[in-house]
Amino acid sequence: MRLRALLDTDALGLRLLGGEDELDRTVRGVMTTDLRDPSRYLSGGELVLTGLAWRRDAADSEPFVRLLAQAGVAALAAGEAELGDIPDDLVVACAQHRLPLFAVHESVAFATITEHVVRQVSGERAGDLAAVVDRHRRMMTSGPAGGGPDVVLDLLGSDLDLRAWVLSPTGRLIAGSKVSGPALPADACARLAAEHLAATRTGRRGPHRVLLDGATYSLFPIRSWGHRPAVAGGGRSPQGSRDVRETVLSDWLLAVEADASDWQDERLDLLQGVTQLIAVERDRRDAARTVRRRLAQEVLELVQTGAAPAEIAARLRVAAPVLLPGLGAAPHWQVVVARAEWDGGEVEGGPVAQSLLEEILVDPLATGPEPSDRIAVAHTGDEAVALVPLPAVSTEHDGSESGVHADALLKTVRGPLSAGLDDDGRVTLGVSAAVHSAEGLRGALEEARHARRVAAARPGRVCAAGHQELASHVLLLPFVPDDVRRAFTARLLDPLTDYDRRHRAELIPTLEAFLDCDGSWTRCATRLHLHVNTLRYRVGRIEQLTGRDLSRLEDKLDFFLALRMS
Repeated sequence: MRLRALLDTDALGLRLLGGEDELDRTVRGVMTTDLRDPSRYLSGGELVLTGLAWRRDAADSEPFVRLLAQAGVAALAAGEAELGDIPDDLVVACAQHRLPLFAVHESVAFATITEHVVRQVSGERAGDLAAVVDRHRRMMTSGPAGGGPDVVLDLLGSDLDLRAWVLSPTGRLIAGSKVSGPALPADACARLAAEHLAATRTGRRGPHRVLLDGATYSLFPIRSWGHRPAVAGGGRSPQGSRDVRETVLSDWLLAVEADASDWQDERLDLLQGVTQLIAVERDRRDAARTVRRRLAQEVLELVQTGAAPAEIAARLRVAAPVLLPGLGAAPHWQVVVARAEWDGGEVEGGPVAQSLLEEILVDPLATGPEPSDRIAVAHTGDEAVALVPLPAVSTEHDGSESGVHADALLKTVRGPLSAGLDDDGRVTLGVSAAVHSAEGLRGALEEARHARRVAAARPGRVCAAGHQELASHVLLLPFVPDDVRRAFTARLLDPLTDYDRRHRAELIPTLEAFLDCDGSWTRCATRLHLHVNTLRYRVGRIEQLTGRDLSRLEDKLDFFLALRMS
């Protein structure tokens, strides 16, 4: 807004004392201060309001005004409440530095002026930004000329002072404004994603208001242009709206650090326009995945139908340059299998599992929409299969091999996924070992599928298992019937649990430590901070209560399995 417009607003009680030739200056903000030197808090274009508390004598006016002029402020407005008439020395100083000067009537609060200026400036900025967003959207609709979502987020930050980020459904940072300050921490992203998915599953319309670590966020869904809003309850509307479960685990979201509940319609419409613009980027990303998905589908069909290794190897040579540009053929591959299931069976889980694998197989520290260009995922029915190329396989410090690890896949995404699955969905994953040839792919696929079945036998909405567990007792435990499991553990552990409850003897912790120390009296006593004789007394009590002998291998094994199944 212009300074001239302030004089035309009678409610502001402003009287011009000097600078009539400068009234076409643009006001970009407002600041109230009584500091002798407020320049460090000024960025230019402000209307500065002051009660003159900084002024002790006439000599103070010129330095104060000079600092304001050097900072590029639009004008100075001095209140009459403290000194009555505005001092002549201040009028002279403002004239000297060509700084417009207003007097504020004592009946007008600075807050009234501040509110008016902020409202006017914000409205004008929103209008300008809306035009930019519309132009940007038209550019991106015809191609990727607009520069991606980061450009619009930068506009939100610079023109509307809104910190905003685009997040994946699992909370990975897709884009963020460079003027928004520090990026959101990973745990905050995951929690915001979980809140968004939970609100979406209840059928609530966005934006969703969330209070997180003392800050308020508004979460706007970003849906593909082909996705219409889903109805509550996971059903399908009479108009043909898609079931929310088809897209809830693949849609991005826009997180804005602000409370949108009291926004005017114009600003809400602007943010909706931003989400539509970002949806264009998401659709472009999905279209770019078509080639990789087709390659994965072709390789999967060859492996499942028992094609000759030479034919599979030829197809892999075609896939490798697409998935690993510049690196030639991949020396190793891994297979990851995922299954998404919904109660009732009305929603096909394969596309959901496919989108999830394309998301969670990305490095959680990677940002932007493109890191999944190194993953090929196909789906059939409720199952999705990912073919993951590995440039090399090395041994980590803990002795494990590099590549995809089942326990790490779900570490940061379990919370958001559980919220999106609610109480009627389930996701299970299995991971194979790395193989170095086409001959090994069929075995890797079966290994990943078997690991997924191990994960499916466990409790919980989101579970994963790796190939390492297929050569361990862990493979057998999930398939033990519940009634057999309860009877076995009760027979061995209930006498110890009851004794601990009555005497606080800690026999169960002692048994766990003893087995974990491979029956070593010295190491176990050291771990428990006990004298060896005290440890021997406790082990003797365990043997007396259960009728077992902990010097015998088979009795140690029974206790070990009972503890694992309890």
